[in-house]
Amino acid sequence: MRYNYHKKRNFKDMAFLFKFIIALSILLVLSCTSQPPRYINLMPTPEVYDENNAPFTNDKLFRDAPYKGMLYATDRAPELSTNENTSATGFYTSERGHLLRLGVAKIEHGDGEFSWEEARRISLAKNRTTDYPLSVTKTNELGIYDGSYHPFLDKKQLALISEQPAKRFAELINQKLAISENKDINIYVHGYKVNFDNAILVSTELWHYLGYEGVFVAFSWPATPERLAYFADAETTISSAYIFRRFLRYLAQETNAENINIVGYSQGTRLVADVLHNMALKYHDETREQTLKKLRIGQVILIGSDIDKQVMATYIVDGLLKIPKHLTLYVSEKDSALSLSQFFYRRSRLGQMFKAEEMSASTLKFLTKTPELSVINVTDAEGATNENGHRYFRKSPWASSDILMTLRHNLSPAERGLIRTEDNPVWSFPADYISRLRKAIAKANPE
Repeated sequence: MRYNYHKKRNFKDMAFLFKFIIALSILLVLSCTSQPPRYINLMPTPEVYDENNAPFTNDKLFRDAPYKGMLYATDRAPELSTNENTSATGFYTSERGHLLRLGVAKIEHGDGEFSWEEARRISLAKNRTTDYPLSVTKTNELGIYDGSYHPFLDKKQLALISEQPAKRFAELINQKLAISENKDINIYVHGYKVNFDNAILVSTELWHYLGYEGVFVAFSWPATPERLAYFADAETTISSAYIFRRFLRYLAQETNAENINIVGYSQGTRLVADVLHNMALKYHDETREQTLKKLRIGQVILIGSDIDKQVMATYIVDGLLKIPKHLTLYVSEKDSALSLSQFFYRRSRLGQMFKAEEMSASTLKFLTKTPELSVINVTDAEGATNENGHRYFRKSPWASSDILMTLRHNLSPAERGLIRTEDNPVWSFPADYISRLRKAIAKANPE
């Protein structure tokens, strides 16, 4: 019996090792590709938009903005430095910078300058015949947020503390909010394997399709643009969570935002979830109403979440849901990137499908009876399975429509036209989703 047990175990271990070698070989082949370019092509037009329902109705939001480009916050180390205060004049590396740098990135659209009408025409084109690239051409760093300094820095760095960068950054936000009908700050937190520019450019296209309402901020943590940096980046999210938590607190204290919304993607959702969990522990003795008033965190949207489901469950038990007004989890049955992550960790990922038949009765009841949490299945959304099925928030015109309208109009899943049944608490996309969503927008915003 002892021999057979070990023999079976050896076969099992060998099978796992064989699968691991195959998966590692795939990663090695993929990692030989060149690093991500410093541009992206504009995402497909969200299906909800057409000539009668477009976000580009007020060019004043773009023309009269107190800054031209995308606000950013990063704890990456600067790529270039011109003086002792380490003020970056270029882009940023994938090294941990340990401090939060605030600034504005200049974006080039298409072949250069463009008119408002041209932007509207290209943005609404459902079948583009050519690519429309976005690139970062310059960064203007305002300086280091004084609240990110800590005792473990060297004396030279500690001697440079100044309140001015944070004051100027908050001024730009408040000036933009003053001319916007929407008074929210939206923050995008990217995934792994990307450079500094990626967060800026994805934030730019999301803000573009919000019609430049409110304020958008790109949070670029020091991910490494190499596939084999996956586990190293996972650790970096923990380091960056400290910085991001202080950044959120600063925005709540120094800006006039009504809500601070967060869109986290892939491995970046670890960072966001860790911050929400830490806040839940810190404000454990306060009521949900008190934390919402103090922190002003509104919609938190986690897309393709590369988090252990059981870990997230413990965060919720610790009170995570009393930090945001609403938490939305987008999940998919066809996300091959998360399938690979599940293979490595041997644990189901949060962004994978929640199957009703696999849930306990208590879990089913919790998801059904908890209005501040929504789980949305994008598998049947148009375009959601394109490529590896992981980038659906940009590749699926239905998924992007749902996310953007959540941010813009603060509509619930039912109000947006999603459906679910009594025996399944997971929301899904019906065949007539777009017509439902357009009706919901017309009702929410008759003008």
